[in-house]
Amino acid sequence: MKKMLGVLIFMALLTMLISACSIGQSNNNTNGQNIVDMDDLTFKQASITINKGQSVNLVNDAMVIHVIANGTWDGSTPKPQIEPGAPKIDNVQIGGNATTTIGPFNTAGTFHIYCTVHPGMKMSIIVK
Repeated sequence: MKKMLGVLIFMALLTMLISACSIGQSNNNTNGQNIVDMDDLTFKQASITINKGQSVNLVNDAMVIHVIANGTWDGSTPKPQIEPGAPKIDNVQIGGNATTTIGPFNTAGTFHIYCTVHPGMKMSIIVK
């Protein structure tokens, strides 16, 4: 009985250790891939931080088409704008269940992208 209890405690500690090591995958940056998922009407995260020279992979988890461009939404008003140093993202269409890479982002700063067909769908890309 004591052996069984010892094994259970050991397994519980091992499980906690493995779980703790997997916590903190911020910005959905898996192996430098900088993944941002999108659903029907939103980017699933409001911003992502990347390093200079990296790109961002946009993953459309929905069946709707997204059209991505430089700029943002101000309420329900689109505000197209290319910030100095941003790569040009000119109406990039991302079909349902597809992935597209934007970038590379070679200049440090904060850059904004939005979906031109879904009001309010916007995000920031912070480049360090």
